[in-house]
Amino acid sequence: MTATATLPPESSEAPRSWWSVRRNRLALIAVASWVTVSFVRVILDADDLTSSTAFRAAIRTGIPVFLAGMGGLFAERCGVINIGLEGMMVLGTWFAGWGGWHWGPWVGILLGIFGGVLGGLLHALATVTFGIDHIVSGVALNIIAAGVTRFLADQFFTGKPGGSVLQSPSVKGSLKEQSLPFLSGGDLFGWRTPNPLQWLEFKHWFLISDTAGLLHGLTSRHNWLTILSILIIPVATYVLWRTPFGLRLRSVGEKPSAADSLGVDVYRMRYIGLAISGGFAGLGGSYLAINGAGRYSEGQVSGRGFIGLAMVIFGNWRPVGIAIGSSLYGFVEGVRLCCSGETIVALVLLVSLALAALAISQLARHNVRAFIGTVVVSGLFAAYFIQGKVNDTADKQFEVPREFTYMAPYVLTLLFLAFASQRLRPPAAAGKPWRKGDTS
Repeated sequence: MTATATLPPESSEAPRSWWSVRRNRLALIAVASWVTVSFVRVILDADDLTSSTAFRAAIRTGIPVFLAGMGGLFAERCGVINIGLEGMMVLGTWFAGWGGWHWGPWVGILLGIFGGVLGGLLHALATVTFGIDHIVSGVALNIIAAGVTRFLADQFFTGKPGGSVLQSPSVKGSLKEQSLPFLSGGDLFGWRTPNPLQWLEFKHWFLISDTAGLLHGLTSRHNWLTILSILIIPVATYVLWRTPFGLRLRSVGEKPSAADSLGVDVYRMRYIGLAISGGFAGLGGSYLAINGAGRYSEGQVSGRGFIGLAMVIFGNWRPVGIAIGSSLYGFVEGVRLCCSGETIVALVLLVSLALAALAISQLARHNVRAFIGTVVVSGLFAAYFIQGKVNDTADKQFEVPREFTYMAPYVLTLLFLAFASQRLRPPAAAGKPWRKGDTS
């Protein structure tokens, strides 16, 4: 007697890939977050919260951090930790200010990139050739850059019209702003096209006007430097994950001994990676000098190099993740710079709601400690908001202290880093010394 086994019929549907599931979840989170922002804007009558002005400010304040983050990405992908991003940005601001003063903004931008590359090569010389600890080299580079730029400013700017030891003369000319025709009122062969996005934004309709404000802010009054900086996201993603160069660079940061055994020159790739890293940081400094103040000013970097390094971790060492983190930082900073007090109050409520959602996600992962900590912080923000609104009267309006608005972008960065660190995967060899012949 024989038994026959009956196999279950094969399903006609292929199983969904991990990326498909993750993409759908991220899309759902993005939609839910946007609806929440629109709802808060309506109930608190904070129309500036999703205005095109706020989003334009978010882009302009987020891009220098994003460029610094891209510098940190290329450095760590080739196995070198770049604490010196701040110093490379400082060099970029000085060279951009000097070049823009003499020859205009575009030459200033190129010279700013050159200044950053010099800083990157100096970091490569110390870490790759001489084997100095990466953290020590980066900190030293930050100190050197501050001293060098002060000395150069004293030599080249002091006594010149508008210049001093603290700043350069103004940049010659400016970068022309562009708007997208037929959507944001851009010019087409001298004809001013309609601006339907602005019309929808000013209606202040729930969700529709918020989306119009976002799109209007993304497509209006941006110069070519801003547009080119945004295009770095797809270009860098393609280079790192779709080209032989990107494969060699990442292999050096993951397992340099294996890359060396396959004929990859580890030293050369790390020099190239750090030169690119410095170039991005210098471009971020150029953006501050050319597109921001219109001149070099001492202290205008203000820690953005360190925030950019934090964005590398927040974005899990990927360009899109760095762009998302920089956008969040830029949005909070942009609201602080250009919006009214009621909008900043709405931002406090949004922070409380975001932390509450983060607490729920931590509970779903059975991370009790993170859940308790997030609930406590979220409760503090919520209590502060409720207490302020309860005491809000016609004679005394509830206002958020200026000190809070200054520290908010940095506090949010720390909070997100604290709870996003569980699923991070840094390059395996980042920060580890390596010499030819090592098998580790």
